[in-house]
Amino acid sequence: MIRHRLYPIAVALGLLGVWATAAPAATLTALSENIPAESNICRGAITAAEKHYSLPFGILQAISLAESGRWEKKTRAKFAWPWTVTAHGTGKFYPSKRTAIAAVRALKAEGVRNIDVGCMQINLHYHPRAFETLEQAFEPAANVRYAARLFAKLRAANRSITRAVAHYHSTTRARNLPYKRKVMKLWNEERQRHYAAERERKQQEWLDRRDRLMAEKERQRRAWENRRARAGWSQNAAAGSPP
Repeated sequence: MIRHRLYPIAVALGLLGVWATAAPAATLTALSENIPAESNICRGAITAAEKHYSLPFGILQAISLAESGRWEKKTRAKFAWPWTVTAHGTGKFYPSKRTAIAAVRALKAEGVRNIDVGCMQINLHYHPRAFETLEQAFEPAANVRYAARLFAKLRAANRSITRAVAHYHSTTRARNLPYKRKVMKLWNEERQRHYAAERERKQQEWLDRRDRLMAEKERQRRAWENRRARAGWSQNAAAGSPP
């Protein structure tokens, strides 16, 4: 059983007139050993949303890792898990959307209302109109789009990325300061990985281009030598001499 820390979302939206109380840090539990070692389900949706809403590269990725990030020991990789449910201060990874929805319905049947769901851990109590259905709430694209719009509004209202990150969790400084530090650390790591990958990609493109140029020069050299050899053979043949 893999355990690690999660700060569940408790968004305080002064600009929308909605105030939430931050929940304590929760322990995430993987419910199935069959969960894939790697997942790009959330990442793909987040990358698209960051571009669409003109958000700084990697900021939503960092928030998602703080909210629903799962650490895979074997691959030493961390990724957001789309079927994460947090309630009673405990977050759990479910193996599928179907099982995650069933878990939320069971919690609601017990009278639990403060529930965070999905890649970005949107709170269903404080954001009751975020999604039309539970199925939509667990759709990575829909879950991430709502978070992206929310973050864009927070950024505009606060005129600051760091304050927007903090208020995504809570407007109470004692609660949002550790969260902000965690997300900013994850954001720096995300950007470092991205720029390192970009440097490697560009270097590989340069090497590939160099190899193509060298191959073309070699092809031209051989073609020239073949033409010269054929020209020499023709001259010898015309003179009646063996080439």
